[in-house]
Amino acid sequence: MKNFKAIFVFVLSFLSSLVQALSVEPYISTLPKGSDISILVQSVGRQPTTLAQYKSDQFKQPASIQKIITALAAELELGSDFRFETQMLTNGLISHKQLNGDLIIKLSGDPTFSRNRLQTMLSALRQKGIEKISGKIILDTSIFTSHDKAEGWSWNNLTACYNAPPSAAIIDNNCFFASVTPSKIGGKASISIPIGIPVTVMGDVRTIAKSSKDLNDKYCELDVSYSAKNNYYLSGCIATSSKKIPLKFAILDGVYYFSAILKNELKKQKMTFTGIITQSNQKITSKLTLLATNQSAPLSELLTIMLKKSNNLYADAIFRTLGAHYYNIQGTWRNSGDAVKQILRKKAGIDLENLVIVDGSGLSRLNLVSANKMMEILQYISAHNAELGIIEKLPIAGTDGTLQYRKSFIELPLKEAVRAKTGYIQGSYNLAGFIQKSDGKYIAFVQLLSGYHADNSIEPKNSAIMRFESDFYKNFIN
Repeated sequence: MKNFKAIFVFVLSFLSSLVQALSVEPYISTLPKGSDISILVQSVGRQPTTLAQYKSDQFKQPASIQKIITALAAELELGSDFRFETQMLTNGLISHKQLNGDLIIKLSGDPTFSRNRLQTMLSALRQKGIEKISGKIILDTSIFTSHDKAEGWSWNNLTACYNAPPSAAIIDNNCFFASVTPSKIGGKASISIPIGIPVTVMGDVRTIAKSSKDLNDKYCELDVSYSAKNNYYLSGCIATSSKKIPLKFAILDGVYYFSAILKNELKKQKMTFTGIITQSNQKITSKLTLLATNQSAPLSELLTIMLKKSNNLYADAIFRTLGAHYYNIQGTWRNSGDAVKQILRKKAGIDLENLVIVDGSGLSRLNLVSANKMMEILQYISAHNAELGIIEKLPIAGTDGTLQYRKSFIELPLKEAVRAKTGYIQGSYNLAGFIQKSDGKYIAFVQLLSGYHADNSIEPKNSAIMRFESDFYKNFIN
């Protein structure tokens, strides 16, 4: 009788595991031909159960789900109370309303630093009686070194705002707006930028008819090129319209841009300065006196914006800071990638040595992750979320962030039940996060889809993947 009972329990347990493991193949058969997907779905806890699995050991480009790795490493290394700090210091003395010496602005790569905060710092100098600066102004950018753009970033996206390089000198997101207004067909479109933006935007953009059948018009696209000192040139064509077309460009020379804004703000504060503004990429070791300081919001708030809105500048500024902080040297892309691996190995017991981590945002096409490794990270986040608070920072389906309008999740029962980071690069639709079941418990899931190209010209390009997600993930609510 006892043997029969033991066999019965074993068979029941075996059958239960079979029921829980959902077959993925029937769902992926609806995706366009050529698509390649990795899926891993697990319960969370000390002994997670695999609920669905398909090619979960394959390496794929993570796109913006890379930001989950960055967020975890930042919480473990920097802590939720960490703040970026910008300082104004001097090697001189204040006498007769004059700063007799150099003004050193120690920049920290703060992705939230703004013109308003610069004004506040200059006001603090005025309050100390400084109306004239006799020496130089030195921008200390030694927090980072080497290139401000990561390997594997698409060259043709470098002027796009979402690709703004995270230099030590950041102000107003290192982005600016421009607009192009079409004229009559065949005429030259006009280009404008807001007053007070220290960049030059010129161009020769031709206005064409919306429905033109001329091949020269069909393949004439609006394009932008860049030259030194933040000079931009627009070329190509734009279809006739009565409305302005808004554009948003990245600042590619952060130091030059910061310097130009600084000069304008000094004039507004009626502070006399006739010297030069220079950059120092080496740490200034001489004895300095602190004149003013300004801090960002705490890291916990920055990570919320980074994850909810998929902010690349925040992610990569934090990423480069990890390299500088962990090794106590100037931050580079390379040492930051190594730092992330060391932090997760030593502080979370997660071995990422086989992964390729080039940046913190996921913009680089050289990054490589697997669903298995992403799942390890999600399991750790779930187990330690009371201290980390990362799950609450993820976009919520149908509610906010990059999941607010995602068609696969805007209807019940998935609406508000899914908390996940999205990741998109041409041909890839990735997800990593959690689904809250009807009993309140979470399950974790990772989706890495590559090679996606719609084979139905009638439907929107993402219709197939949206149907897949909606149909597949509904299975895990109950």
